[in-house]
Amino acid sequence: MRPPRIEKGLVLDGFTLVAPLKLGGMAQIWEVTREGDDLPVVMKIPLILDGDDPTMIVGFEMEQMILPRLSGPHVPRFVAAGDFAHQPHIVMERITGGSLYERMTGAPFAAAEVVRLGLAVARALCDLHRQGVLHLDVKPANVLFRDHGTAVMVDFGLARHRRLPDLLAEEFRLPIGTAPYMAPEQVLRARDDPRSDVFALGCVLYEMTTGRQPFGDPRGSRRLRKRLWWDPWPPRALRPDCPAWLQEIILRCLAVDPAGRYPTMAQLAFDLAHPAEVRITAAASRMKRDGRIERLGRWFRAAGAERPLPPALDDEAKAPIVLVAVDLSADYCAIADAVRGMTGRMLTLIPRARLACVNVLKLKRLGIDDTTDGEGRALHVARLIQLRAWAVPLGLPAEAISFHVLESTDPAEAIVAHARENHVDQIIMGARGQSGTRRYLGSVSAQVTAEAPCTVTVVRAAQSAAPPASHHSA
Repeated sequence: MRPPRIEKGLVLDGFTLVAPLKLGGMAQIWEVTREGDDLPVVMKIPLILDGDDPTMIVGFEMEQMILPRLSGPHVPRFVAAGDFAHQPHIVMERITGGSLYERMTGAPFAAAEVVRLGLAVARALCDLHRQGVLHLDVKPANVLFRDHGTAVMVDFGLARHRRLPDLLAEEFRLPIGTAPYMAPEQVLRARDDPRSDVFALGCVLYEMTTGRQPFGDPRGSRRLRKRLWWDPWPPRALRPDCPAWLQEIILRCLAVDPAGRYPTMAQLAFDLAHPAEVRITAAASRMKRDGRIERLGRWFRAAGAERPLPPALDDEAKAPIVLVAVDLSADYCAIADAVRGMTGRMLTLIPRARLACVNVLKLKRLGIDDTTDGEGRALHVARLIQLRAWAVPLGLPAEAISFHVLESTDPAEAIVAHARENHVDQIIMGARGQSGTRRYLGSVSAQVTAEAPCTVTVVRAAQSAAPPASHHSA
């Protein structure tokens, strides 16, 4: 089914589009109504066009997973969601008090106003962290206010829920975030540290205090990587009337090493609420940036730095990751069914496992790739819908399964790289019958079996499964 044209009067799942509130390049926000409902609500609709960046599609998936699991005054109340098979959307409570982005036109603010606004955001983020969610995209545009001043965090497309699969980390190899507010560890693709939100809020506090972003708006990974050693001008160098205690708070938030920041959002909120209790150090009176020697030392430490390894789990907490590679070609149905059967049997033996369902959208090495299917949907979205439908008979809860559409000219390499990056414990995949082409060029399953860093189980349609083929990294 082709996606409907988004316009006034359209009815989606019983909600009628009344008026556009925000028409962005990646999503639209519409005022909507539904008969019998009194709660003012809005609908967020992603704009999925030909050739769209898959990160936007996956980010919207994450928001659909996370928002329904949140509660309290610091998030909009979740109402409903629509899946990708028709028109993806999220319906949520409408927050009417405006955004921090709109208020930033009045920056720089007096210290009392910086504290008032900053404390409201810190309390909202503290509540999120207690619910197991890291926002990872804290910026003025993602902070709304209720009429009585309570801060509300919105846009969870880049967020990480500790009890859900992190699709963004598992599928993409580039830093993900908003450049002016991104923490150094996010540049290294780490998405598991709540102190990243502390850093981002420090950037917002700096901007409210000085009227300038502490690191500007770097474009490109090379400039963004400077975040690993570059420090901003102290706020008092730009705003002499900035109180020493406020500079102390801001610079502590902006420490390059997470260990130098506030360990929790609650501790940052406490200091903002009790300025007289702030422990003053030499940072409070600084008027210059760090010297060349100190920055050079950080540069050497950052040289060659890669993403930190995930924290080790004890044996009791370990839950293996099983990757199932699913070919969705029309002539592959019998093998796909056999792969699903093998997957179900394996999951009964390891009930705490998490299943990653992977399909590779093969790109052409030369020429222009098709971007839509026969119904006008983006191919990435179409494959995602098919992959979800394939997994329905397994009956797994959302926290135990994830779906990944990879794009590559080499399917085997994409599967192996995904398994290696995400510390996969077991791969299940199918193998087609023999053909002249496969005898000469080799098969995807053979290449994966030879190169994978874990055990590989290959399934054939003619039999329940071939004996597992194993390959272990050195």
